[in-house]
Amino acid sequence: MEPVPIPSQTVGPFFHLGCTAATRSVSDVAGPNAKGERVRLICRVLDGDGQPVNDAMIEIWQANADGKYHHPDDLQEKALDPDCRGFGRLATDENGTCIFETIKPGRVPGNMGKLQAPHLNVSVFGRGILRRLPTRIYFAAEASNSEDPILALVPEERRNTLMAHPDLHSRGHWHFDVHLSGEDETVFFDV
Repeated sequence: MEPVPIPSQTVGPFFHLGCTAATRSVSDVAGPNAKGERVRLICRVLDGDGQPVNDAMIEIWQANADGKYHHPDDLQEKALDPDCRGFGRLATDENGTCIFETIKPGRVPGNMGKLQAPHLNVSVFGRGILRRLPTRIYFAAEASNSEDPILALVPEERRNTLMAHPDLHSRGHWHFDVHLSGEDETVFFDV
């Protein structure tokens, strides 16, 4: 009997190969002179068995330290930070990991004027994934998480899947795991 392809074998790593060449990778979301608290964000993508996915791609979008996106649709009367582009794109390595250099984003307005907690908007791409998987990264123990209108939509027992956790041994380093499926599956949004 011939083996039957499983979903992770049906679509090749096109995003990984086509969008993350050296000229298209963006690890410095915010340069060293950007205003705000420096963050080294270590992201890891894992499959349903907890094994690293070595050919995924992660894109992030975020606001600057004042809560303004570097995008024409953000009409807030706040200044742009020329050292914070607010966008990053990286492929995962053999350990399923990629590392972004950035700053902790400021709070941005949400529905009905409620401020959202500091977060990064994330898209995960990979083999077997025909559409991006949108999610968010929040910062564990951030006081304003309890006020975030989007996070409030997520059942409390699942919110931890959206939290980056500080590295207790390296100041400014945060870890975030994306579980594509399984018991600890990350919450993905239908947008």
